[in-house]
Parts: sequence; structure tokens; C-alpha cells
Amino acid sequence: MFCCLRAVRRLCLEKILLQCILQSRTLSGADAINALRPFYFAVHPDFFGQHPKEREVNENSLKRLNGYLENLQKPGFRSFKPTQLTFYVREREPNSSNVQESFSASGFRAVSFTLRTRDLLSTVLDILNSCSLSTEHIQSLNVNSQTHKEAKSAVNRPIKWDKTYYSFTGFKDPEEELEQAQRVETTLISWLDDNEASAVKKLKKSLPLRKELERLKFELSHQLELSDIRWQRSWGIAHRCSQLHSLGRLVQQRPEVLKNVKGRTVVFTDRSGMSAAGHIMLGTMDVHHHWTKIFERLPNYYKLQKRLLFLEDRISQLLGGIQVIYIEELQPLLTLEEYYETLDSFYNKLRDSRLPFHPRSLRGLQMILESDRYAPSLHEFGHFTIPTVCDPATLQWFIFAKAQEARENLKRKEEMMITEKELIDTSTEKFSLDRLYKEPSVSSAQMIDCCKRLLEESLPYLQGMHLCISHFYSVLQDGDLCIPWNWKN
Repeated sequence: MFCCLRAVRRLCLEKILLQCILQSRTLSGADAINALRPFYFAVHPDFFGQHPKEREVNENSLKRLNGYLENLQKPGFRSFKPTQLTFYVREREPNSSNVQESFSASGFRAVSFTLRTRDLLSTVLDILNSCSLSTEHIQSLNVNSQTHKEAKSAVNRPIKWDKTYYSFTGFKDPEEELEQAQRVETTLISWLDDNEASAVKKLKKSLPLRKELERLKFELSHQLELSDIRWQRSWGIAHRCSQLHSLGRLVQQRPEVLKNVKGRTVVFTDRSGMSAAGHIMLGTMDVHHHWTKIFERLPNYYKLQKRLLFLEDRISQLLGGIQVIYIEELQPLLTLEEYYETLDSFYNKLRDSRLPFHPRSLRGLQMILESDRYAPSLHEFGHFTIPTVCDPATLQWFIFAKAQEARENLKRKEEMMITEKELIDTSTEKFSLDRLYKEPSVSSAQMIDCCKRLLEESLPYLQGMHLCISHFYSVLQDGDLCIPWNWKN
């Protein structure tokens, strides 16, 4: 009994101590970055070069986390929404008892957590604790308001971790890894020399499954009269075939629930529902029961989609005819309900402000809405990126100031897309590639630069291969070759 009392007393003291820390200390943006260094070392995408799926998950989650941290530092910002994040964390040893963690044989574990905090210190502690990382180093940060000015001059000085930190945590010393990488810089020719045989072997092994995938995709698309079948993640061929077989079984068992899918696109992704782009999302972890519910709700989704289109049109009228668009490749994956809520909130704000835009003065221009940004910006492709919390007066000034530049960027985008397609076709033909494609995170400008440089080379290794332009070197499990767009030779 006394042991139990001591445990309860200790737990209460820890909670009281944590509350005192949160009340008496604040954390600057630079302090937060320093405090999160162990976390960044554990999840940075550059350490997942051989695991493209996990790398993509971490890249997307880091973007959302950075937006959350940025908003925490904005004065007067109060519109916080719980943000669910998933990271693959490099593992020192699989002995954690966290119930939301799952281990793989590849030396990392998946960790999911939801941020609901409203200050930097609480957020940093929440992140580190969720990933089972030490928080002891935070106590040594000089973050008291009285000494903040003294620490300001040293904000840009990175923390020099003691070597014992890495031996204790099991993480690799990033300085040592960087030195090793600099000493041995990979070139395209040398990498192809070392990996061609492995890629060819994997590609030959995957050919029967690739044919099976094409057959299943064609039959289901034809049977259901679908516009397309896609995958959000870079899953392997066997995984994709399994998902199509599962959909095929549902078609056989419950054909009546799929009567409303004609002309639609089905996307296999992380969750089920309808996307902001109007595509039917089937969660790969869900069972037939969940998929059936989604198909049964399609009439309601279609009604909501009509209301969403009406909202986009109303926003366009209030902003001088500028077109509201949703770009799947550049924006977070949102459900139809989430996107409608974003549009509705922005529309009500615009309607109340009564901005004096001349009708149709901005026709031909485009904009996207994002809830995790604070300031408006102009993308290189010509569309405006507008935060939902943007001040109407600031929005008006920014659009007027950047309208001509936006039109020039849109024109340049059209020219760039044509050039990119021509270079892809030429490269595919010259190297006798079976397929040449790029990751969504590779821009058209980067793809153009890459293809131009490839065309100057003689690369017999590529004949009959599947080549993916990415940010790193890798041979995927089905034999696809991944090379960075800025490869060295």
C-alpha cells in the first residue's frame, strides 16, 4: 500500500512540476529547433533514402509540423486544430512499450501522435515524449524571459552534442555521417555500375505481377466504368495487386453498392472517404465493411460536392473572377468535408469584409487555400497560395501587387509543361526506357534540367528499365531505378 502511495505522490509531483515549468518558461523558435534536434536526427528524410515510402511519409509530416510550429509563433494566432502526425523514427533497439508504435525489420518504427498544444514548450515536450526521446536536455536551455536577450546573440549557434549522447541513444552522429558522405560522393555512372544487376533481377521478377496489375486495373475500370484507379503511396506491385483483388471481391459480393461510381476515380490511400478533388478514397487498412459504407454514402458526397463547387464560385465572384483550385500534388490530402469547411470559413470572412474587387478583373488567375500558412505567396507555377486566416486587406494588396507576375508565371508554366513532356518522350526513346517518370516532389524545372543532362550521356544500362527521377539513389523492390534530379557525373 505504501508503495502505491509513493507512486501516486511521485506522479502528482511530476504533474505539478510540469505545470510550473510551462507557466514560468517560454521557448523561442530557435530554442525549439535546438530542442528538437534529436527528433530531427531520428526522422529526417535524408536518412530514409532506401525506403521511399517512409521517406515520403516523413517529408509530408515534417511540412505539417513546421506549419504548426510556425503558427505557434505568430502573435495573436488562436485558430488551432488538432494535428495528427505519423513519423518513421530510426530505432536504437525495439524495446519501447508505446502502444502507438510499430516496429519494422528495417531499423525504424512508425509513431503516430496528435498535437493539441498551444505553446512551443508543450509542443516540443509532446513530440519528444511521443517518440520516446529524452527531454533532459531541455532543462539546460536558457529560455527564461529575463535571460532571453543574453541568449539572443547565440541563437544561431547549433548545439554540439557530446559523443556520449549518441552512444546512449543509439543514433548515428550526423557530423560523422556527413563527413563520410562528403568523402565518397556518388556519381550516376558509378551507382548504375553497382546497381544495374540488382535492378534487372528485381524487374524481371516483377514482370508477371506487373502484367497482372494491368489486367486487374483494366478489368475493374471497364466493369465499374471508372475514370481511373490510382495509388497515393509508392506501394509495391504485389501490394497494389492485393488491393485490386480485394476490390474485385467486393464487386462480386456486393455489386449493388458500386452502382454510383461511374466516371469516378478510385484512389487507394491511408483513409476512406471522398477527397477534396472528388475522388473516391479507399483506405488500405480498412475492411470491406468500411469500403461498403463509403460507396453507400456516395449520393450524399455528390450533394456536398455540388455545394463545394458553389462555394468556390461565390469566392471567385468576391475576388474579381480568380479561380479557386485544389492541386493534389502540392496540397495535403484533404477529405471533401475538411475542404468544404475550409472554403466555408474563408467565404464567410470574405463576405463580411466586402473587398472592392472589380468584377472579372482577375479572370484567368488561380488560387489555392491552405490552413497551415500565415502569409500569402505566389507559386512559381502562377497560382496564389492564400492562408485561410489571411487578413482581407493584406490579401487584396498582395493579389493586386502580384497579378501581372502571376499571369507571366502561368504562361511560363504552360511552356514548361510542353518542354517537360517533349524531353521525357525524347529521353524515353533514346535510352529505350520502358518508363520514365518523376516523384510529385520533383518540379518541372528540375525534371527539365535532369533530362537535358541525361540526353548528353550514353547510358546503355537504362535499356528496358523503369527510371524514376527523385531526390536520392535507390532501387525499388520491383526494380525501378531512382536517381536524384541533380545527379553528379
